[in-house]
Amino acid sequence: MKLDIVNGQNEKIGALELNDELFGGRVKTDLIWESVVQQNASERRGTHMTKNRALVSGGGIKPYKQKGTGRPQVGSSRTPLWRKGGTVFGPQPRSYAFDLPKKVRRGALRAALAAKAQDGALIVIDRLTSEDRKTKSSAEFLKRLGVTGKTLLIDVKPEDAFALSVRNITGVKVVASARVTARDIVDTAHVIATREALEKLQEALG
Repeated sequence: MKLDIVNGQNEKIGALELNDELFGGRVKTDLIWESVVQQNASERRGTHMTKNRALVSGGGIKPYKQKGTGRPQVGSSRTPLWRKGGTVFGPQPRSYAFDLPKKVRRGALRAALAAKAQDGALIVIDRLTSEDRKTKSSAEFLKRLGVTGKTLLIDVKPEDAFALSVRNITGVKVVASARVTARDIVDTAHVIATREALEKLQEALG
């Protein structure tokens, strides 16, 4: 698979050869799903909580005597059987994070990139840079490339000036190639990556 390399003016200046074994085969959507679920779960706060009978206020004394009332024996008014009592086996704060095998994470990222490449939504550019740090210039740059909506920009080490210039553009995200995930890629309409970043990813995923 060959992808054209363009410059900031959307002019073709070369071509990049992608490994067909990595990006030309069947897209394994099950791996992408597993990776997205794992990343979403790791970001859950897990702060939900209900009070059990030990945490509910009150109920420190026996509500009535043990015998002679004709009522059931009760030791506390905060028993789960009573109104305003504690909750039995309610949710408690916890972490939802879990880990995935390294092969699954790599396979998911490889499948996500392959899907964008096969759909023609992957653009290879020589470099991502900004001379004046102005959002207007970066917006015009994206317009020249013909991309609209959610866009992911991948570079080996994104320039601070370029990242600052695009951070106010709705739907645009800049990420380093070493930190990109399958969720980042499938959650965008277009992916723009530098040649160096794609070469690094291809080497890491091979």
